Amino acid sequence: MTSAPDAPTGPLAQTVIGDDGPTVVFCHGLLGRGRNFTGIAKALQPDLRCVLLDMPDHGGSPWTERIDYSTAAGLLVEQLRVLAADGPVHLVGHSMGGKTAMTAALTAPELVDRLVVVDVSPTGAGQVGEFEHLISAMLAIDLEAISSHGQADAELAAAVDSRMLRGFLLQNLRRDPETHTFGWQPNLEVLLRDLGTITGDVPHGGRTFEGPVLWVGGSESDYITPEQEGPMRALFPCTVQVTIKGAGHWVHSEQPEAFTATLRHFLPAG
Repeated sequence: MTSAPDAPTGPLAQTVIGDDGPTVVFCHGLLGRGRNFTGIAKALQPDLRCVLLDMPDHGGSPWTERIDYSTAAGLLVEQLRVLAADGPVHLVGHSMGGKTAMTAALTAPELVDRLVVVDVSPTGAGQVGEFEHLISAMLAIDLEAISSHGQADAELAAAVDSRMLRGFLLQNLRRDPETHTFGWQPNLEVLLRDLGTITGDVPHGGRTFEGPVLWVGGSESDYITPEQEGPMRALFPCTVQVTIKGAGHWVHSEQPEAFTATLRHFLPAG
C-alpha cells in the first residue's frame, strides 16, 4: 500500500492511499482537508484505492476569486477526468464537499460510478450563522502576535468552547518553514463573504444523475430534513437513504466504524 501526499496530477491537491481496487474520491466539507478522511481510507484497505482531495480554497489546493459550486465542480471534474482514465470512479462528499460532488456528478455523470452524499442536501441548509461565527473567530486571531499552535488555541477558546472543534479549525493553521510566520491555508475572507452560496442550492440546470446514490445522515444532525427528500430524489432518482445513529454533522469522524461499514456495503470492491 502506498500513500502519496499532494500528488501533482491535477488542479487540486490530493493524497492517494492504496494501490488496488476501484478508485474512491473523497471531498471534504467547509474548513476541512482531504486528510480528514485518512482513517476511513486506511480502514477500506486493501479493497479500494482512495484519493483524498483538498477542495478549492482549502488545504494545498488553489484559491479562487469567488466561491460557487459550478467553479468548484469544474475543478473537481478536471481532476476526475485524470482519475477516471480507466473507468468511472466512486465519489464521496461531505457537506460542502457533498454539494460539490453532487454538482460534479450532474455535470459529468460519465465519470462517476456511485455517489455518496454525507449529511447535506442539494437545497440550502441554512447554516450560515454557525460557520460565520467560526470563520470570524479564526480571522480575529492576530497571527503576527502568536508563536505556537497552543497560543492560537488559547485565543480561539474564547469564541469556540469545544476543544475538538478548535483542533479541527486549527489544522488549517500552518507555519511558513522559511519565515516561521503563521498563516491560514483556507481562503477565509472569500469563504466568509460567500457563505450564502456555500449553504445555498446545488446548481443542476435541469440535469439528473441516474447512477446509484447513497445519502448518509447523522441522527443528531439537522442538516437533512424531510422537506429535502423530494428535491434530492428529483435530481438523484436512485437514492438510498441511511441514518447513522449517534452521529452529528461530522458523521465520518464521530462514528467512523459505522461509516466505514456503510461505505463497504455500498461500494463494490471490484
